[in-house]
Amino acid sequence: MAFGGGFDNDDEVMSEINMTPLVDVMLVLLIIFIITVPVITHSVKVDLPRVSNEQNQTKPSTVTLTVKADGSVYWNNDAISHEALPVKLAEQAALPQQPEIHIRGDKATPYEQVLTVMAAVQQAGLLKLGFISEPAS
Repeated sequence: MAFGGGFDNDDEVMSEINMTPLVDVMLVLLIIFIITVPVITHSVKVDLPRVSNEQNQTKPSTVTLTVKADGSVYWNNDAISHEALPVKLAEQAALPQQPEIHIRGDKATPYEQVLTVMAAVQQAGLLKLGFISEPAS
């Protein structure tokens, strides 16, 4: 035998790995990758516009209901009668994005007056209700 060396007899088993076919396969794969990588990464050069990707969050509107000491109710600083209040609240409840309702009650207002306004808000189907107060000094 010309390669493999050290064998006196042809009946002995050759225990060495022939590396030539393995090297040939590796060279072919290397050439294939060298050729295909630039094709894969090639892209058309385009000057893309720059924009921010922040979500536009629309904040719901806020309706402030003020209940004065004499029992009168104000819708965002405009006086409203007790009969017109449920109608106006129902209109707001029908909107796709319901407003937040903030109730400002005078400290001298009887609790019953504020509770009546709260009940009207609840019966109209509005879900967001809050109270506004002055911080203690």
